[in-house]
Amino acid sequence: MNTKRHFKISESLLRLLADFAMIHLSMLAAIAVSVWVELHIATPGTARKLAAVYFSYYVKRFVLLSLLFPMVFLLHGFYTRSRLYTSRYKVLITMQGVTVAFLAFVVANFLLFRKELIPRRGAVLFACFAIISISFARVAKGIFLRYFQISPRFPENGAAASNGNHVLVVGGAGYIGSLLVRRLLDMGKSVRVLDSLVYGDEAIQSLRNHPRFELMTGDCRDIQRVVSAVRDIDSIVHLAAIVGDPACEQDRQSALEINYAATRMMIEIAKGHGVRQFVFASSCSVYGSTEYIADEKARVSPISLYAQTKVDSEHALIEAASDSFSPVILRFATVFGHSWRPRFDLVVNLLTAKAFQESVITIFNGEQWRPFIHVRDVTEAIVKVLAASPSITGGQIYNVGDSRSNYTLSQVAEKIRAHFPGTRVEHVENSDKRNYRVSFEKVKQQLGFERSIDLDEGIAELHEAFASGAVLDYADVRYHNQKFLQRSGILPPPHELDGEVMAAFAKRPMTSAAAAS
Repeated sequence: MNTKRHFKISESLLRLLADFAMIHLSMLAAIAVSVWVELHIATPGTARKLAAVYFSYYVKRFVLLSLLFPMVFLLHGFYTRSRLYTSRYKVLITMQGVTVAFLAFVVANFLLFRKELIPRRGAVLFACFAIISISFARVAKGIFLRYFQISPRFPENGAAASNGNHVLVVGGAGYIGSLLVRRLLDMGKSVRVLDSLVYGDEAIQSLRNHPRFELMTGDCRDIQRVVSAVRDIDSIVHLAAIVGDPACEQDRQSALEINYAATRMMIEIAKGHGVRQFVFASSCSVYGSTEYIADEKARVSPISLYAQTKVDSEHALIEAASDSFSPVILRFATVFGHSWRPRFDLVVNLLTAKAFQESVITIFNGEQWRPFIHVRDVTEAIVKVLAASPSITGGQIYNVGDSRSNYTLSQVAEKIRAHFPGTRVEHVENSDKRNYRVSFEKVKQQLGFERSIDLDEGIAELHEAFASGAVLDYADVRYHNQKFLQRSGILPPPHELDGEVMAAFAKRPMTSAAAAS
């Protein structure tokens, strides 16, 4: 059913016809090789008879049976989900699909034309040629596109408004957003940022004069501001949120409005303006506490308000998915690393800072597991999603991280101590029950995403930031969400109408409410 829903004849017809042609060429090549071999091991008369048998079989039987191949390829996802696969996995899936199609062909041949079966040698050669040709075509295309970008010499009228080059980053002045915006600008995208600048504009100040950068200062709960920000946009990346359990618990109502109600409102505005791609930043913390390695099909079990708002937003996005609206949910692992807007309320960053300045770190519940990902790798995952076809990624959930970066907190402490040998590690138990390891195979297989920066490199990078004076005082409230909001306070919705809108959208879906209870 998913294959049928995502299949677009306009996008896939040429691929389907090319595969169909390669199947026929593979059979003709198998016939030619079989006859050539027969010429060298038997008499010319025997070879002519074999050629006549093959010709009769090809015209009377194979032309009809060959229709099985595009049907099986379609059901196997050749023209939908597997278009996103990369590298060896794509070759494996292609070989698997061709093998299944060949077996279906053999069975149909036996059932329908039992007295006129293809000779064994021809069948084996046909299978080999089909697997090689169809797999090689996909590998060759991937290599070609890796080194060459195909674009029209003269863009069609109106192409600029629909080519995916206009991206709105909600929360673009933050920890992840300030890196993502620069990455998108480097790619030639036009980027609009909507941000309340509650933490200031220092992270994006240097971009203000960039010709393809636009800053709109505004709250994501302000319906008028969001409508203005979404106008003429192709894709939305929604990063705005009150991030972290302590910050959400400080003002639960504002957390519910900003993290959930504003997302629901943004969905409706995006759909009304014809925005197709909507990338939503969720979190692996939705898995709560589990002894199993969680993949995207695992049951979510949020044990904090922050995680619950992410789960509720995910439900709203999945329910809103359609042929014209393609939300993608990215469940980020625990993020670490240096950014234009540094944060030291994240476990790796905080422990590294304490090791550098105080030579002592405290580990709470050291045997609990967490997955980790560098902040720059997060931006690369978002870029890969934006580059993929919305007809494939729409309605999908991806854990974003790398299976090699699942660590216990004690293991994290040892890695930090390796960079700061004199550091003392203190172990303490508390009531935090979060414990989860996560599988990241789906994002690797479908989008080709893997980490480029491991934990050791990230710790070394932070060490250099402290040593060079790029960060002078990690305890500055600017670098701690909960401390900053505690001092400054979270602003109420800009207008009375916005407050009413947030109250309406803050009603949680029945599925989420039932799950939470």
